[in-house]
Amino acid sequence: MATPHSSNETSYLLPPDNEDCEGRGIPDFFYGEKELVVEGIQWPRTAPGTPDTLPLSRFDSALCTAWRQRVELGLFRYRLGELQTQILPGAVGFVAQLNVERGVQRRRPQSIKSVRQAFDPEQFNFNKIRPGEVLFRLQREPELPSVLGQEEVLVLINVSPLEWGHVLFVPEPARRLPQRLLPGVLRAGVEAVLLSFHPGFRVGFNSLGGLASVNHLHLHGYYLAHRLPVEVAPSEPLDSEGHLHLLQTLPAPGFLFYTGGPGPALEALISRVCRATDYLANHEIAHNLFVTRGAPPGRTSPSSSLTGVRVILWARKSNFGIKEGEAFNVALCELAGHLPVKTSQDFSSLTEAAAVALIQDCLLPPAQADKVQAALVSLMSQEEQ
Repeated sequence: MATPHSSNETSYLLPPDNEDCEGRGIPDFFYGEKELVVEGIQWPRTAPGTPDTLPLSRFDSALCTAWRQRVELGLFRYRLGELQTQILPGAVGFVAQLNVERGVQRRRPQSIKSVRQAFDPEQFNFNKIRPGEVLFRLQREPELPSVLGQEEVLVLINVSPLEWGHVLFVPEPARRLPQRLLPGVLRAGVEAVLLSFHPGFRVGFNSLGGLASVNHLHLHGYYLAHRLPVEVAPSEPLDSEGHLHLLQTLPAPGFLFYTGGPGPALEALISRVCRATDYLANHEIAHNLFVTRGAPPGRTSPSSSLTGVRVILWARKSNFGIKEGEAFNVALCELAGHLPVKTSQDFSSLTEAAAVALIQDCLLPPAQADKVQAALVSLMSQEEQ
């Protein structure tokens, strides 16, 4: 493996006393193919807490050490403590967490009217953040096969974190890309999941109209020390080649793409997912995407092994703002079964039935959902022609 520019995790820290941040260069985190780990990453018998309670990969160590330092330097809007958490009784297994500060202090969403809205340099974007919010630049080593759409991706703190280690993956901010999924950043997100030794490091994407609050291309990544329903939910194939599956047992049926690891299979997955999201964006259909270690498609059980990476895509009704008065807003993590709740009252009274109703209210009408499914199946079949 080629030698990274610096293998010392302290290189991802800001200078002492946060001095001269403006003049600090962005450190590079180079990774090689051998660090993309598939086998052996499973949940322990007792759920872990912060990532420190499990063996750390080089990626985990760099991210968590730098993230913790930014907490101590006061670069977040609030100090995230241990979040009160409960598993809602019922068949789904929702993980509900009380996060009052995020509900109150997060940046208000931008004015968005279209899934395909152009980038607006006058609105907040990631070229306007403080230098200390950047942790490092995520880059492949030269030894990894060159691929189309490869990008340099900055890893930034999310100043309104929903959980430990909440970061944003932003490809080359100066390009001013709108919030529309591209292969390069999706690849970085999937490979970040493979770089982590923590089974609960997840990555996701919200489209415009799917509760993305900033129209500047980015993915979310964060640690959650709990299993989620989407990891092992059973599915059925939608096409003869098994490229596209449907998760049916969740409150929000989703399209499942799966890869057993890096290489050609991962590249094929990235191509299929981006063709699907391009279709949705071109037809003004909002969508959310979630990346997690998970079981292969088909019949599964709660004890199924996490043998690869699942990418789940949901098409949904457009919502161009935050709904006030709801227990939670439905975006990527909520559709996956993680519910950040805004108030103590809602947290104590929330039931599975109420959560399911909120989520299902955001889904497409059945006739439109069937049309989308048929279109995506057709897109997958065209690949083989």
